[in-house]
Amino acid sequence: MTVRTRSAAVPVFSTRSIISKTGLATAVCAASLVCSSAFAGAEKISDTRSEAPDEAPGPAIQKQSGAIISIRSRRINRTAPLAAPSAPARATNTPDSRHDRPDKVAETKRREKVDPFAKFDHLREKGIWLNIPGPADTINQDKGGVRSALANLGIGYVGWTQNSLIDNRMPNAAKSTIFNQRYIGESPTFGTVNSMIVTYDLGRFGIPDGQITMGVEQQYWTRKPAGPDRVGINTIAYYQTFFDRTLELKMGYLGNHDEFLGMNPFGPTPVILSQAGMSNNSAPTPALNVRYNLDDRLYNKISIQRSVSPDGQLAHMSENPTGLNWRTANAGILLLDEFGYKNKAAVGSPETWLRAGIGFNDSRYPHLAYPIQPRANANSAYYVAVDRQFWQSDAEGSPARGIYGGFSAMYAPSDVNKVSHYLEVRLYAKGLFSSRPGDQIAIAATNIAWSHFAVDAALAKGDLVHRDSTAIRGRYTARLAPGVYATLGLLYINNPTAITYTRQTGHALNVLVSTSVFF
Repeated sequence: MTVRTRSAAVPVFSTRSIISKTGLATAVCAASLVCSSAFAGAEKISDTRSEAPDEAPGPAIQKQSGAIISIRSRRINRTAPLAAPSAPARATNTPDSRHDRPDKVAETKRREKVDPFAKFDHLREKGIWLNIPGPADTINQDKGGVRSALANLGIGYVGWTQNSLIDNRMPNAAKSTIFNQRYIGESPTFGTVNSMIVTYDLGRFGIPDGQITMGVEQQYWTRKPAGPDRVGINTIAYYQTFFDRTLELKMGYLGNHDEFLGMNPFGPTPVILSQAGMSNNSAPTPALNVRYNLDDRLYNKISIQRSVSPDGQLAHMSENPTGLNWRTANAGILLLDEFGYKNKAAVGSPETWLRAGIGFNDSRYPHLAYPIQPRANANSAYYVAVDRQFWQSDAEGSPARGIYGGFSAMYAPSDVNKVSHYLEVRLYAKGLFSSRPGDQIAIAATNIAWSHFAVDAALAKGDLVHRDSTAIRGRYTARLAPGVYATLGLLYINNPTAITYTRQTGHALNVLVSTSVFF
């Protein structure tokens, strides 16, 4: 379960995937809702090479060679020629009227729409798949000219706060104290994530698309395994492109949950990749990412990343709460490679996104098959994901609006991973109603299978065990005002705990209420 904080933004910005191996079952489904709620207002980031951000319907932005062009109409001032005494005076730039020139129809020029916020686009964080809402979709926009003044210095920023409450409303469900919860929602669970991202434009110095990004994050959860309290960085990054944007480079302390797989506000949930060591906003690690764009749609992206602790995110964040440590105990190197095809929504061309990836990790993982043996020094993860737009509700005005469907499948070896496979089917809509173009709806079904080694070990101890967990979730995110979103979700989980359970914890019906505010 991930509370995406930037991950996040429907806007859920995830807390970024707050998934610990010790509470993975809960994190898988219960947190899926939270994660999704945060970035509900933001849409998947467009490729910096060839796409413009997916925004709510608004003024058109023209692009040429990847650069935003702002078109302004200019008034031409000329000295009017001296008119004969009998000739009536006429304004210089006033076109001939139909009555003055009956033999010729006056020509009219269509005024180009100008987006007053287009000038900030190059200051938004680059290299990630998810667009955090832009300045036009914030509560303060450019009031007082503060954002413009900073932009003139090459500085951009975005901040947000996400607050979520999750509670199990299943009749006769077992309840626990807030400090002894076995899964998120067993007792009312509250979480807050507050983040700020600042960028600096290096393009002004001739570096192609150059950008420095720095971000900080504060989070608090009443259930600590969901995300222990912390104040620290969520990213420190350097980005630039080469060879006319054929090659993109990004390095620093990165949250790769925003760089790979495309965990958009609707899914997929990154359970397998989280336990394989992928970093996120709450647990950024040193990484070097390189993306090669074969053309405007095909790409291959590779990462060399310091792994998150093989003992899980809780252990990692407890050891490294600020996120600045170079490494944590037993953590090695994670290699990731993703190959994908992405066709951005356009008039008459629905969006299509196909991607497949593989990861190898040389961290020292606890061995589930032979628990008394030394730790294993190898782990891996594999995934495929497909998302397709089936119908465009406003193809001419905003092609991204419409109905989508998606599927994900992930696998990891069961000898060192508590979750061995993850399957998800999803159906979602962006701006389905013309009267509510900023709202989003999502329905998804997921299934996770637990490691048979871990299950057999628990069974040998006489525990009640389950071999998989299935969940169905739905949510509605409403855009209440620029920069303000509210989410209401419902999540049914069969077996919400990880592997072992009691007769009172066999099912859960979690209700999620979440708000996200961007500034």
